[in-house]
Amino acid sequence: MNQIKAIGFDLFNTLITVEPQAIGEAMRRLLKSLQKGGFALDYESFKQAHRQAALGFLEETRRDGRETHNRFWISAALKSLGYNVPPDDPRIAAAVDGYFSAFFPYCHLVPGTREMLGTLSGKYRLGLLTNFTHPPAAREILNRVGLMPFFDMVLISGELGYRKPHPSVFRQLISDLDVEKNRILYIGDDPESDITGSYQAGLQPVWMTYIRDNNIPSASGALFKPAQDPDDDVPRVSTWKDLFSLLN
Repeated sequence: MNQIKAIGFDLFNTLITVEPQAIGEAMRRLLKSLQKGGFALDYESFKQAHRQAALGFLEETRRDGRETHNRFWISAALKSLGYNVPPDDPRIAAAVDGYFSAFFPYCHLVPGTREMLGTLSGKYRLGLLTNFTHPPAAREILNRVGLMPFFDMVLISGELGYRKPHPSVFRQLISDLDVEKNRILYIGDDPESDITGSYQAGLQPVWMTYIRDNNIPSASGALFKPAQDPDDDVPRVSTWKDLFSLLN
């Protein structure tokens, strides 16, 4: 392994976990907000319409790498139920905020994460690159769990316009870290987005398997797509102690 000067991290299921019940609570808050906005919606009908809309937009995202956003899913779901409401309607914006507010209490740090970042900061440039459709919620989560101060830069797909594994987001990570790409370690749990994406961009990938190895359920939602495991020659860590052993 080449001398490492910088380390990039994925967020969800790498640094933090999200309890599965967050998804159901988020959908209930989303619907409640829309009902408050004057839409007469049945929970099951809207849930199905929202899922179908999300899957359609996500399929486009997987083809071209462009990030989508929940406001488009909601607008399309409402349209299928007879409400012609544009994505930038303030009632949809309020519903999106309501949806993501449900995640905050269910986010937990992987054990030892804060201590690990504290040890590495100052020795390495540290960056975060995460796929997340609604950047304000991602930044709020980072602040709530106390991780934001450790990073030299934070990149969120909803701000970049593309999501991992698209090469443009990794190029931005390399540029912002200002380190040669082969001197950057990138740690993530997703074999396609994190491992294949970072490898093809010239970084040194590390597969984080804490969730898998400890059989921890997570809130996957419509964005989840199973992927084939990385090759055996990709370094794998299950704890942050493993990472320190790898670095040393």
